[in-house]
Amino acid sequence: MRKRTWWILALVGGTALLLVWRFSGRGVEVETAQVSRRPMLVTVDEDGRTRVRNKYVIAAPVSGRLERPTVDEGDRVERGSAVARIHPRPEGPRDVGILRAELAAAESRDREASARLEAAIARAEQMRREAERDRPLVERGLVSRQAAERSELAALSAKEQVEALRAAAAAASADVRARELALAGAADQSPGSLAQLVYAPAAGRVLRVLEESERVVLAGTPIVEIGDAEGLEVIVDVLSEHAVRIRPGDPVRFEEWGGDEPLHGAVRLLEPAAFTKYSALGVEEQRVWVIADIFDAPLSLGAEFRVEARIVTWEGDDVLTVPTSALFQLGGEWQAFVVKGGRAVRRSVRIGHRSTELAEVLPANGGDDGVLPPLAEGDEVILFPSDEIDDGVRVTTSRAPPAPAPSTSG
Repeated sequence: MRKRTWWILALVGGTALLLVWRFSGRGVEVETAQVSRRPMLVTVDEDGRTRVRNKYVIAAPVSGRLERPTVDEGDRVERGSAVARIHPRPEGPRDVGILRAELAAAESRDREASARLEAAIARAEQMRREAERDRPLVERGLVSRQAAERSELAALSAKEQVEALRAAAAAASADVRARELALAGAADQSPGSLAQLVYAPAAGRVLRVLEESERVVLAGTPIVEIGDAEGLEVIVDVLSEHAVRIRPGDPVRFEEWGGDEPLHGAVRLLEPAAFTKYSALGVEEQRVWVIADIFDAPLSLGAEFRVEARIVTWEGDDVLTVPTSALFQLGGEWQAFVVKGGRAVRRSVRIGHRSTELAEVLPANGGDDGVLPPLAEGDEVILFPSDEIDDGVRVTTSRAPPAPAPSTSG
């Protein structure tokens, strides 16, 4: 009985000492940060890679013996310049008929490309006129600046679409020319007519020489790949649940590309269908390709380079923010501990937009949540509150270094 009494006394004494330690003296050491107003960005961060926007793979128009290509990787080529030479094999009547059918199909594709180009030119002209109409309306307050910027971006995208379709029409015309040459070479079997040149459909630089040696190739074998290395775009695969927050025209910052300053761009397209990808941990994910333009790509940035893309889905210049590391949920509500008079005081928090480091603090419903007072500017919040922290516990604080303010997108 005496031993049991001693155990009870020891337990009571230990509890009393613990309460004295928690509610007196220096208290629990905590790290704090301040609730403040500052610029805030909400971004989707993923790795991406650059690629040439307009790329052409030049293939053998006919089967035959391919001579060693006369161009090297990095060479500048003009539209219509020869990049390869093929000696077609003699063709029979059946092969000539096939070539004629292929020529007819190429001519149809050429007419289709021309029609799509004309429609795109008309649409681009309409977008340009709409953008010009919105400019004076902004000054008069009849149209928001954001709507006017969207009109400008739509006009720019329509103009770029015209350029892409113009290149596609040029490629279709070049394909018709190649089919004509193939048919001419097949119909004329004289020895001097067998050598056939392969031409570049557009101006650019040679990105890759796919067939470096002389050999016999089949029609359609890729020979040379060319493109405009100055017209770069970035492709980024993002999780499908993040993709629903991304819109064409959203600003993009490209970092970790090798330079000291970030590059700027904008989302041009979200592909409509997702694909399945397995993460490094073997988790199955549904991801979506996002294609973004680069506005200020340096000459040192080439195709297939890695970049880190930060897609800005929301931004604010003067936002009341709290570090996300100070937040926790209790009873389905967001809360945080504020330091008042050397003690931890629990506060209710209504949050809006969230990034990896900050959360937007929204005004309380009707000015009061009815249970706990809300957070206010200047409050000192406890970061990473442990199980030792509770309402009324004495704490000793140390201020965490402030996070650098994010710069606004350009």
